[in-house]
Amino acid sequence: MKNITYCASDLKTKNVINIIDGKQLGGIMDIEIDIESGQLTAIVVPGPGRFLGLFGRNEDIVIPWDKISKIGIDCILVESPAFADLKHLEK
Repeated sequence: MKNITYCASDLKTKNVINIIDGKQLGGIMDIEIDIESGQLTAIVVPGPGRFLGLFGRNEDIVIPWDKISKIGIDCILVESPAFADLKHLEK
């Protein structure tokens, strides 16, 4: 398997999409890194109802690294039924 290297700034320009329902979860606001191993463990996107990651009452969505299916040129595809249930929180 070929190792691919990404910069955090490269990841933050990509939209995150759940492939279960096609819902766009938003752009990456933050990343979580395991300090001991130096490996990225999760990405963080704004919770439902947040505007530009600034306004809103909902918690951010932490997506574990093992839920990322594919990192493409324009987007990051994640696969999780739990994120598909978020649409009822947007009301």
